Amino acid sequence: MEIEGLMGRPGFWDNQEKAQAIVAELKSLNGLVKPIADLDRSLDDLQTMLEMAAEEPEFAAEVPAELDRLDQVLSELELKGLLNGPFDNRNAIVTFHARDGGVDANDWAEMLMRMYTQWAKKHDFDVELMDRQDNEEAGISTATIAVRGPMAYGYLRGESGMHRLVRISPFNSEGKRMTSFAAVDVSPEVNDDFEVEINDEDVRIDKFCSSGAGGQHVNKTASAVRLTHAPSGIVVQCQNERSQHKNLAQAYKMLRSRLMRLEEERREAESAAKYQSAAKTGFGSQIRNYFQHPEQRIKDQRTGYGETHFQSVMDGDIQNFLDAMLRWRAGQPVTQGE
Repeated sequence: MEIEGLMGRPGFWDNQEKAQAIVAELKSLNGLVKPIADLDRSLDDLQTMLEMAAEEPEFAAEVPAELDRLDQVLSELELKGLLNGPFDNRNAIVTFHARDGGVDANDWAEMLMRMYTQWAKKHDFDVELMDRQDNEEAGISTATIAVRGPMAYGYLRGESGMHRLVRISPFNSEGKRMTSFAAVDVSPEVNDDFEVEINDEDVRIDKFCSSGAGGQHVNKTASAVRLTHAPSGIVVQCQNERSQHKNLAQAYKMLRSRLMRLEEERREAESAAKYQSAAKTGFGSQIRNYFQHPEQRIKDQRTGYGETHFQSVMDGDIQNFLDAMLRWRAGQPVTQGE
């Protein structure tokens, strides 16, 4: 394969970011090519199995199970075929914001970050914490992670929007049921060589002392960076690195990713409308409802897909919701969950 040959050339790893982007592209391609090759071999094996079953009846009992397995493999390949957007093969930058609901919303935002992190780990994706602002009492005010793996953005792009949680509040001494909201924003990660026009005069750079975990260093140097892009109103910040230079580079990467996502949404009228409402809070704006009380259930407002296994979803078992979103976006029927 051409990419594998490129990886074997001297100096391939001299530019780490470019090399990692090429490796990610190879993983994405292998994620499609290898299952297709495996399916092709399995079909040959099935033909042999059918011929043997005609002569030896005991082999006939194995045919239905193999047919079910191949049907499942084909279904998974068809889903991957829906990941055909211009940026679907890219890594994803996911940002979480606590919205309405006080400290419950801060806790809920952190729960969502953990949910997506667990999903990524279950699929052997890499996760990097790019920024985190802790709330004084519990949870986070905002945080950003990078999820890197085959088709990460393609799977996660439909998660942008408001997520609503209803539960008995662990922060309420009277044990009242509380409703809280957290916003999720997903953008494709871009490399330094990806052209996104940003005029220096349009960006305000603020430097400040880092906060949160990190030992004595965080409050001693103004290493954290916040960028405000005036034309779009986009604000990003990074404080995860000790070096201000590295935080500035990461912040510009996040800004380019958000601008690319904004441009993508401008080309899609429906998605553009979603972008304008992504920061709204309150009833009626959510894309998904999570109920822990009085009964446990999760329901996506767009696809209609729902499940009742609250804790397993919080532990990262969200693939069925992601698959339902792919089908819904493609105009295919969505099978309801349990």
